[in-house]
Amino acid sequence: MAEKKITLPVVTLEGAEAGKVTLDPAVFGVKDVNPQVIKDAVTVYLANLRQATAKTKKRHDVAGTGKKPWRQKGTGRARSGDAQSPVWVGGGNVFGPDGNQNYTLAQNKKAHALALKAVLSEKVGSGLIVVDSLELKEKKTKAFKAALAAIKANGKVLVVVDGDNEALVLSARNIENVGLVEPSNIAVYDVLNFDSIVVSKEGIKKIEEALK
Repeated sequence: MAEKKITLPVVTLEGAEAGKVTLDPAVFGVKDVNPQVIKDAVTVYLANLRQATAKTKKRHDVAGTGKKPWRQKGTGRARSGDAQSPVWVGGGNVFGPDGNQNYTLAQNKKAHALALKAVLSEKVGSGLIVVDSLELKEKKTKAFKAALAAIKANGKVLVVVDGDNEALVLSARNIENVGLVEPSNIAVYDVLNFDSIVVSKEGIKKIEEALK
C-alpha cells in the first residue's frame, strides 16, 4: 500500500536549502510489506557473495605410500589397504567441500523490487537525504567529509553515484563507513546496513525508473 504524496527537502552540499522534491509513492511510499520478502532479499544477496574457497583433500589428494600397512591376514587387526584411507589420521576426507560448491540463490524480480521499495520507504524522513547535485568542485576527501557533516549524513553513509562522477568517487572512497553505489545497483542489504542514504535529485529519478 502506497502513500498519496511524498515530498522531501533538497539541500546543497553546503547544507543550504535548495527547494523540495516530490517522490513517487509507488517507490518511496510502500507500506505493510511482508517482512519475509525483505528477509529473502537479504538472504539471496549474502548467499551470492559467498565464494567456494573451502576445499578438503580426498584420499587421492593425500600424500603417502600405497603400500599396505600390514599383511591382510594373521595380525589380529582389521585389514587395511593404504595410509590415505579416511579412517586413518592424516588420511583423506570423505564428504568435505571440493571447491565446486554453488551457493547461488535467486529471488523473483517482482518480489525483489517490492523488498527494495519497502526498505527505501522506511528511509524516507529518517535517513534519506536528497541533494541538488553531487558534483564536487575539487577531488578532496576532506572537502567531501565536510559536505557530509553539512548535510547531516550521520553514521554509515551510502552515497548513490549517478553518472560519471570521478571527483566524487576519488573523494569518498577512502572515508571510513562511506559506501558508493549506482542507482541501478542498490541492494536491499545496503539500504538496511547504512544509516543514511545520500542521493541527488537525478539519482532519485533513476531509482524510480529502475523500480517502475
